[in-house]
Amino acid sequence: MITEFRNEPFTDFANQANQEAIKTALAKVRGEFGKKYPLVINGEYIETNDLLTSTNPAKPKEVVGVFSKADKALAEKAMSAALSAFESWKHVPPLERARYLLKAAAIMRARKSELTAWLILEIGKSHAEADGDVAEAIDFLDFYGREMIRLGGPQPVTPYAGEENELYYIPLGVGLVVPPWNFPLAILVGMTSAAIVAGNTVLLKPSSETPAIAFQFVKIMEEAGLPPGVLNFVPGPGASVGDMLVAHPKTRFIAFTGSKEVGLRINEMAAKPQSGQLWIKRVVAEMGGKDSIVVDKDADLDLAADGITAAAFGFQGQKCSACSRAIIHQDVYEEVLKKVIERTGKLKIGSPEESSNNYGPVSSKSAYEGILEYIEVGKKEGKLELGGSKHDTADGGYYIAPTIFSGIDPMARISQEEIFGPVLAFIKARDFDQAIEIANNTEFGLTGAVYSRNRAHLEKARRDFYCGNLYINRKCTGALVGVHPFGGFNMSGTDSKAGGRDYLLLFTQAKSVSEKF
Repeated sequence: MITEFRNEPFTDFANQANQEAIKTALAKVRGEFGKKYPLVINGEYIETNDLLTSTNPAKPKEVVGVFSKADKALAEKAMSAALSAFESWKHVPPLERARYLLKAAAIMRARKSELTAWLILEIGKSHAEADGDVAEAIDFLDFYGREMIRLGGPQPVTPYAGEENELYYIPLGVGLVVPPWNFPLAILVGMTSAAIVAGNTVLLKPSSETPAIAFQFVKIMEEAGLPPGVLNFVPGPGASVGDMLVAHPKTRFIAFTGSKEVGLRINEMAAKPQSGQLWIKRVVAEMGGKDSIVVDKDADLDLAADGITAAAFGFQGQKCSACSRAIIHQDVYEEVLKKVIERTGKLKIGSPEESSNNYGPVSSKSAYEGILEYIEVGKKEGKLELGGSKHDTADGGYYIAPTIFSGIDPMARISQEEIFGPVLAFIKARDFDQAIEIANNTEFGLTGAVYSRNRAHLEKARRDFYCGNLYINRKCTGALVGVHPFGGFNMSGTDSKAGGRDYLLLFTQAKSVSEKF
């Protein structure tokens, strides 16, 4: 019997056995550094001479892995394999497809420490952040497997005399999945597994920052018995291979998580029909945010300061849901600012391999340079309260001190533009109404949070704070699969509600059949 869905528990790293397990896993993963990895097309491992190198952002001279890159010919080969596999995979019963995901979840659960270690070393996550990423990936597999069983059963329609009527969900076809580097296991697994369990076949183009953890997932799905061609691993340049697959007439859908600019470009390309194309391509996109935490004058200020600090600087602010704007009622502005500065100053910066460190490097040299440029902008737009510089280490890691600016105008650049790094802007509001107005003044609408004890204000926030995921008296990061269906409004994307009961519908189409007797 398949049990009811339950979220995967987080690992307690205070437990000595868990500490030893992660140390062992880190050593094991380090022993695999520098390996060369192939493409995987129709179950065949293919090596190329055009290579992509993944490095450790905490120690950039360390090569995590070297990956073969697809060219247009290999991308076409992968498309042909996915099209061929779709012809049989689409007829596999939903319950059977679900079992592949449930088996993969069990494998992943048994290898939780090892997967956590890959995330620590390839993208610089702390122990807790990496463990959360793995737990979320397991949740997606378990949740979407069960959801497909539900959708695969009889769907309710109104009875009508003299007819047998039914509604059922069928797959779309071949899809391109383009995941981000910041949740390189969880979001990748979520988008890919949803497409597969719904009966589609997938071309997976991982982020160039995190192909190693993506390959681990491909191997897990192989071990779970997924038939060849259902999941094809095709790292490659976005400007050539990515564009080709987005525009390909046989691509039925694109699932993307990343920047607004790339998401809009994908949407525009997908909207233009190609010769031989029989459908309107479906685009599922999550494109980022400029998220705010509002603190009312009667809020629990310690709770609010805890939430702001965690949401602004968890994983170095590299989350689309991160708090990059703290909008504070003028009566408590100085007190909340002081409390957040105190808490942020206690963050332990250093190698994420050490369990005592909770703040590591940013993802890459390009991210590092871009964030430092925004910090210089911030110095002209407000008062630098904390940080504001790079944090040098002996290993040359991409560390930037957690940075707080106060006195920021609601329309300033660092208040409007997505920085995707550890930069927090404090904004003063004269009252709660203005605080909500400011919270709504960006082109994004992903997450937000409100701290208040005023019931009327909380109800106003429920009604008027325009974002896809609103949190009341808690931080604006940390959505749980099944608990907080995730996706945003406006330029934050298509409000896909990943981890919710509606999500699999994005990868299916409903067919109504009526037979008169």
